[in-house]
Amino acid sequence: MEVIPAIDLLDGKCVRLYQGDYNQASIFNENPVEVARQWAEEGATRLHVVDLDGAKAGKSVNLPVIEAIAQAISIPVQVGGGLRDRAGVSRLLDTGVQRAILGTVAVEQPELVTELCSEFPEQIVVGIDARNGKVATRGWLETSEVTASELAKRMAQQGVAAIIYTDIHRDGTLSGPNMEALRELAESVTIPVIASGGVSSLADLLSLLSLESVGVTGAIVGRAIYTGDVSLKEAVRAVGDGRWQDVPLDTGSSFA
Repeated sequence: MEVIPAIDLLDGKCVRLYQGDYNQASIFNENPVEVARQWAEEGATRLHVVDLDGAKAGKSVNLPVIEAIAQAISIPVQVGGGLRDRAGVSRLLDTGVQRAILGTVAVEQPELVTELCSEFPEQIVVGIDARNGKVATRGWLETSEVTASELAKRMAQQGVAAIIYTDIHRDGTLSGPNMEALRELAESVTIPVIASGGVSSLADLLSLLSLESVGVTGAIVGRAIYTGDVSLKEAVRAVGDGRWQDVPLDTGSSFA
C-alpha cells in the first residue's frame, strides 16, 4: 500500500486544516518545495498536493508553487483544488504534475469528467470528500445530496484512474480513518481507492492493510507526519513493502 504524504497550500505556505475549516489552519512550513524534497528523501513514492486557495476560488491559485514542487522532485505528484474546467486541468498537467484531482466538477459537470478522462487517460482522479456520507463541494464549503458511493460508481464508469476518499470529520483530527465508510466505498467500485483523513499513527496505517483486498491501494497522511506522530520513513517501510515485522513498533498494539 502506498503511503502518500500531503502538502496543503494556503497563501503559498504548507498548512493543515482541522475538519476542512479554513479558519483553523496551522502553518507547518513556509517553504513547500523544501517539504516536498524532504518527503521524497524519506521514501515517498507519490506526493499529494491540495491548492486550498484554488478550491475556494474555483481556479488554480498556487500554480507557480505547484510547478516548483513538481520540478524539484522525481516522484509523481497529484494535485487537486480549484480544477473546474479543461483549461485548468491542462495547465496543471503541463507543469509536470502526473495526475489532476477533480472534486466539485464530478458532481456538477460529470460530462466534463468523461471528456477529460478521454483526453488525459490515467491522469484524472476524482476526490470524493464526504460529510456524514454526503459529498461536499466547493472547497468543502457546500454539501450536496449525492452519496459518496453513488458518485464513486458513476465516476468509475466514466473512466477515472482512482478515487480519493476523504471523511471530512476525520481530516486533520488524528482520530483514525473511517474504516466502515472506506470499505463500503471500495466494495462499490473496481478502480483503486486511496484513503485520506484521520491517520494518526502507524497502527492506523497497518489497519488499512485489511482493506487492501477490497481495493484500498494507498493512504494519504497529513498532520500526523508534520507533528511527528507518524514517521514517514517508518511508515513506508512498514506499509509500503509489507515488511512491517522488521520495524520496531511503538503503537501499543500487537499485529503478530
